[in-house]
Amino acid sequence: MVAWKEHYKNANWPMVIYLGYCHALAILALNYFASSKWQTLVFTLVLSQLSGLGITGGVHRLWAHKSYKAHGIVRFFLMLCNSVANQGTIYHWSRDHRVHHKYSETDADPHNAMRGMFFAHIGWLLVKKDAKVIEAGRKINCDDLLEDWVVVLQKKLNPWGNLFMSFVFPMLVCTYFWDENWVNGLLVAGFWRYVFILHCTWLVNSAAHFYGQTPYDPKINPTENAIVAFFAMGEGWHNWHHVFPYDYAASEFGVASQYNPTKLFIDTCAKLGLVTDRKRALHAWEMKKSKMVAADSVAKAKSA
Repeated sequence: MVAWKEHYKNANWPMVIYLGYCHALAILALNYFASSKWQTLVFTLVLSQLSGLGITGGVHRLWAHKSYKAHGIVRFFLMLCNSVANQGTIYHWSRDHRVHHKYSETDADPHNAMRGMFFAHIGWLLVKKDAKVIEAGRKINCDDLLEDWVVVLQKKLNPWGNLFMSFVFPMLVCTYFWDENWVNGLLVAGFWRYVFILHCTWLVNSAAHFYGQTPYDPKINPTENAIVAFFAMGEGWHNWHHVFPYDYAASEFGVASQYNPTKLFIDTCAKLGLVTDRKRALHAWEMKKSKMVAADSVAKAKSA
């Protein structure tokens, strides 16, 4: 029997209403694709990739994990992309993600996959935070984020800066650059693109903790999931990432072997002199792999 009263009391109603409203408009937007100009459709695709990059290459690999260093120009660009993604501020996203890694799949994990796939995907946003998650968030050190003027600027403009960049900005571009109907710009390039990228991001928390292989550490649930990697711009190589969270590539292999446009972006910026100190875990993996092989050999010898 479903405990509806408990669910009602524990619901994060502002987020329930907000996400419900956004999803309703995203579904409504499907009716406007046919009447949208080709420029709007192309712009929606491009903006989807840019807003995704603001999450993957920006708030995730750069700010949350500090896996590489970027020039102010790159950081400002990624902040704008992150604002278009509109998944909270860089500061709050990074804090919650650091908590996720430190307390992965425990009660202190914001999107604890042990509570089920729905909870890990979207349910964690629809309910009030567990007291253990709140306490863990208070203990996580995020002073480094407040030392970055880009992060502070976005935080000061919250929530209006993100809302403008995610919904009003796409509408204005479509309207004034190719005379698109403002409704098409708002719904297709705005709300539909926004909800689509939300789910692409959430797949890393859900599907990539349930489906796939675990070659780097079979004892944890995060997996190597090529489908998630495709939708989340290279973030689906999740078993590697949880074993080596400081690796800027978030994957073992290069872009020729594993789909990872985020790594390609970072590498391109590095060639232009705009990115430095890219951290890699390949040596650490070779050492870990050698120990795993040795331990396996010993186990086989004992059982012989």
